[in-house]
Amino acid sequence: MAGTRQLRARHLGIGLVAVLLFTVAGPLRTWFAQGAYLGSHSLTLGDNTPGATTNYLLSIAGQSGGTVGSIRLQICANDPLVGRPCTPPPGFSFSGATLINQTGITDFSIDTADSTANELVLTHPAAVAPSGTATYELSGVVNPTSIGTFYGRIVTYASTDGTGAIVDRGGLALATNGGVGISTYVPPYLLFCTGTTIQPYDCSTADGDYIDFGNFTSTKTSTGQTKLLASTNADTGYTIRAVGGTLTSGNNVIPALTTPDVSRIGVSQFGINLRSNTTPNTGSDVQGPGSGGVAPGYDTANFYQFNSGDVIAESALPDDYRMYTATYITNVSKDQAPGVYVSTLTYICLANF
Repeated sequence: MAGTRQLRARHLGIGLVAVLLFTVAGPLRTWFAQGAYLGSHSLTLGDNTPGATTNYLLSIAGQSGGTVGSIRLQICANDPLVGRPCTPPPGFSFSGATLINQTGITDFSIDTADSTANELVLTHPAAVAPSGTATYELSGVVNPTSIGTFYGRIVTYASTDGTGAIVDRGGLALATNGGVGISTYVPPYLLFCTGTTIQPYDCSTADGDYIDFGNFTSTKTSTGQTKLLASTNADTGYTIRAVGGTLTSGNNVIPALTTPDVSRIGVSQFGINLRSNTTPNTGSDVQGPGSGGVAPGYDTANFYQFNSGDVIAESALPDDYRMYTATYITNVSKDQAPGVYVSTLTYICLANF
């Protein structure tokens, strides 16, 4: 637990730990990639003969509108999933490619320093992506030498060298000599993070695992908050549990509310909920495009409780981003023994695939 220090009278610190657990039937492979999905995107071959040197026309639309400084086009033999290992198709090459035409933003050029035989990076001064369709035509591209399906991965970046934060991404399938056989894999995932602050809806911004409430007083309720961000494609969704103990200082205890109750100034009590409250004025309702909700016992404004192991939030279906705010309230009576009161809570998010 971070930074314990001696304080006057009564003091509370809560250490927060995020735990991710997966229950999976069969083998599990995980894959994570940041950024939004491209809308319409395609890669058209001028000649699909194996080993032919031909033109490739890249078309992308439906970009999310972020600042784009580069586009990486990766050609792989194994799959179109951005972020997974890429096996270059035998014989394929961007080495002699030139950019001969472009629409949308028209000041792109090939970044030869960051391109490879199977990865082409287009670069330009960073600017907001166009709202319509952008196209980039390349000549001198050498097709794979074998007959069959291969794959493209398209990624846009805020940087000008095809690295760092991803803005948009997409995948596609192509073929030499014949129809396209599409085979893809949707990996199972669970996203979960905690912090005293999290920017919507980005776990990479999660920050803070310690709450200092200062000195308790019998005339005022002390409060604090933790943000919880969850998302999954699990068939039966996820559950989030809070595990830990109430506030203690040696043998002295601030009792937890084992059933929902209001905040009572001057009565020793500890509890949490996941709602926007007015008594005291603290907390926030669930946010985000998903459908997950707060579990019974923690879903009523101005009522609080805490039982270790309780489910505090859940979704019964695959769910998009949901941001929960766990709000803590603590009251003490006039005869509550002085001391440094501490608790460690662990939030466990479980997805079932």
